[in-house]
Amino acid sequence: MHVEDELIDFLDERESTLEAIAAQPRRILIVDDDDDVHQATVFALQGLEILNHPLEFLHARSAAEAEAILRRESNIAVVLLDVVMESEDAGLRLVKRIRDDLALTTPRIILRTGQPGYAPELSAIRDYDINDYKTKNELTRTRLFTSITTAIRSYDQICRLDASRRGLELIVAASGQLVAENGLQAFAAGIITQIAALLGVGAEGVVCAQEVVSDAEPDCNAPVEIVVVAAAGRFAGLVQRRLDEIDAPNVRDCLNRCLAQKANLIEDKAVVLFFPAKSGNHFAAYIDSSILLSEIDQHLLQVFCSNISVCAENTRLLGRLHDQAYLDRLVKLPTRTAFIEAIDQHIRSRATLGYTVGVVDIDQFAEINETFGHAYGDALLRALAQRLHDHLGETCRLARIAGDTFGILGLSWAVHPDRLRPMFAEPLEIDDEVRHKLSVTIGFANLADVKSGNDAVKNASLAVKLARTNGPGHDATYTPEIGQETRERTHLLHSLYNAFEQERLFVAFQPQVDLRSGHPTGFEALLRWRNEKGEFIPPDRFIPLAEQSGLINGLGLWVMRSSLRTLSRLMAAGWTSLRMAINVSVVQFQSSDFVAHVADAIREAGVPPQQVELEITESVAMNNAVEVEARLRELKALGVTIAIDDFGTGFSSLSYLDRLAIDRLKIDRSFIHGLCANGEDSSRIVEMVITLGEKLGMTLIAEGIETDEQKNRLLDLGCHEAQGFLYARAMPADELGQWLHDHA
Repeated sequence: MHVEDELIDFLDERESTLEAIAAQPRRILIVDDDDDVHQATVFALQGLEILNHPLEFLHARSAAEAEAILRRESNIAVVLLDVVMESEDAGLRLVKRIRDDLALTTPRIILRTGQPGYAPELSAIRDYDINDYKTKNELTRTRLFTSITTAIRSYDQICRLDASRRGLELIVAASGQLVAENGLQAFAAGIITQIAALLGVGAEGVVCAQEVVSDAEPDCNAPVEIVVVAAAGRFAGLVQRRLDEIDAPNVRDCLNRCLAQKANLIEDKAVVLFFPAKSGNHFAAYIDSSILLSEIDQHLLQVFCSNISVCAENTRLLGRLHDQAYLDRLVKLPTRTAFIEAIDQHIRSRATLGYTVGVVDIDQFAEINETFGHAYGDALLRALAQRLHDHLGETCRLARIAGDTFGILGLSWAVHPDRLRPMFAEPLEIDDEVRHKLSVTIGFANLADVKSGNDAVKNASLAVKLARTNGPGHDATYTPEIGQETRERTHLLHSLYNAFEQERLFVAFQPQVDLRSGHPTGFEALLRWRNEKGEFIPPDRFIPLAEQSGLINGLGLWVMRSSLRTLSRLMAAGWTSLRMAINVSVVQFQSSDFVAHVADAIREAGVPPQQVELEITESVAMNNAVEVEARLRELKALGVTIAIDDFGTGFSSLSYLDRLAIDRLKIDRSFIHGLCANGEDSSRIVEMVITLGEKLGMTLIAEGIETDEQKNRLLDLGCHEAQGFLYARAMPADELGQWLHDHA
C-alpha cells in the first residue's frame, strides 16, 4: 500500500479530532529564566490572532519546569526556548528531551539566545527539527510575529497531516535526513529522492536554485540566474548548468513558471514544486510523474514543501553558523575553534614531531584602540592578518584566536623567531597614507609536548606572558618549568581567593617613630596571609597575583577600611596625633572610583583625613604623569597626605617630584642595609635623597632600620622618621595599645 493510501485511512479516523484542533487557541510555551523576556514576549503578542487563532501563553523558568509542562499539557504549538539558562546547554538538552524522550514531533521550536556570537551545536539544529534560531535583540515585534506565524503555520499543517503517524513521520524524518546532508547540492539531491518516494515514482527530476545575493534583500530589478544544483535519472548530466542551457523545453518552461509564479504546478506528466526561502534563494523541483495526484497527494506535497522550506533555511543557517564558528569575518582567517581542531588533527595523525605552535600578541592594542579608535584597530588587525598570510600562508596554518592575538601552526623552522621577527621590521600599511610600526610579543610551544590543540594554544599563551615580563617586543618558548610555575601560581591564586573568603587574611601594623625622640608618629598597615597550615605567605608572592587577577581592588578597600577603623579606636583611646599609612597598588590607584572609595572609608571611620597617608610607589607616580597629577590633586583635596614608597629604587626621573603633591619620601630599605656596610657609597645616596626631600619641603622616613648604628648614621644625615625591627615588628591591632603605652 502506498503512503498516501495509508494517510487517507487515517484521515477518516481523525477528522473530528482535526476539527477540534482547528478551533483551539494556539498555545505558546515561553521557556526563559528571565522574567522580563516573558513579559516582553506576551506584551508583543497579546491580543493578536495568528492565522485566525487566538494565542495562549504558558511559562517555564527552567528546562525542568518546561519538561513538566510538556508532559502534562497537550497541543502546544510553539516552544520559544532560551538556549542558555541554568547551564550553557540547558536549552539544547531540553530540545533533545522534547524530540527523543517525550517523542513530541509536532511542537515547533524557536531557539533564542541573549548572547550574540553563541552558536548552538550544529547537530542540534540538524537532528531535532528546530524551526528558527535568533538572538533576542533580533526578535523585534515584527520579526517575532513573523517567526511565530511561520511556526504556527507549520504546526497547523502538521496537525492536519496527523493522518497516519507513519506518513507524518516520513515527512519529518525526510526533512531531518535532508538537513543532515552536507551542502545545498546534496540537500537538493535528497529532495528528489524523497519526493519520488512520497509519490511512488522513479527518481527522475531536476532541482534548480534561483541565485540572489546571500543574506540580503533580493533586488527585484536585478537579473536572475537559475542554475541546476542537483539532478537524477536521465537529467543527471545537467548539474551546475544554467537553466536556459537545458535542452528540455518542457522542464525549462515548467521550472521557469514555477519560480516566476512562486507556486506548485501539477502538470499532466510532471509535478513541479516551489520551495520559498526567506533569504530569497528560492528553488524548485521538477519530478517526472504521469500519476494523477489526488487532493490528499497534493496536500501531502504542500506540507512537505513547507517542511523542506524550513529545512532549506536551516541548511543555510548551518552554513552561516559554521562560518561564524570557523571563519573570522573581520580578518578572513580561521577562528580559534578551527585552529584548535587543526592542531588536534595533527595530533591524531601523529604528525607532531618538528611542528610548533606560535601565538602572536599585539603589544598595547587596547591603548591603540583608545587613542586611534576601533576602526583603526580593526584596520590594523586586517593588515597584520594580511602580513601573516603573505609570509606564511603557503607553509603554515593561520588563525585569529582572540581579539588581538593570532595563532600559527607549522614546521618548527617556519614558526621560529628568526623567521617571524623580520616580518615586523617594516610598518604595516593601514591605508594609503598611514604606516604603523607594530610591536608584538610571541610565544612558542612544541607540538610534540602536548596531547590536545587546546593545550598547545595554552602553552604558547603562557610563553607570551613569560616573554612580556621582559617588556614588549620579546618572545619565549614554553618549557615544563614554565608550566609548573604557572600551576603553582594558579594554585596560589585559588588559595588567595579562599583565604579572603574565609578571613585568613589580616592587617598588621608596623610603628613609625620620630628618629630623634623615638616618639611614635604613626603606623603602616601591612596585609598578611597565614595559610591553613599556619605558614605565612610572603606579600611579594601574593600581592602581584592579587593585582593581576583584579582581587587587589577588593583587598585594598578592605585593608583601608580595617586600618582606618583601627585608627579610630586608637584615637578614642587617647592617641589622637597618630597617622595611618596605607599602601596603594597601581591597579587601585588607576581605578576610576578610587578617590570616592577613600572618601567613603574616611567618612565611615570618622577620622581626620589629615591623619591618613596613602603610600604609592615610584612606578605609580611615573605612569602617565598628567593623570597621576590630577588624581593626586583630588586626593589632596580630601585632606590626606601622600608618600612615595621605596623611593630611590626607580631613578627614572626626579622631575615628577617637583610637580606632584608629595608630602613624604620613604627611603628604601636596600639603601639602609648598606648604609654602614658599604661605607661612603650608600651614605652619599641616602644623603642625596634626604637633601632633595628637604629642599622640596618633604618629610624623610627610612625603612628597615635594624641597628643603632644605622639609626645614628641617619640622624647625622638629617633623616626625620624611622621604621624597622629596631623599634618593632608589624603587630596585630589588639597589641597596638600596649606597645604605645610602653613607648610613649
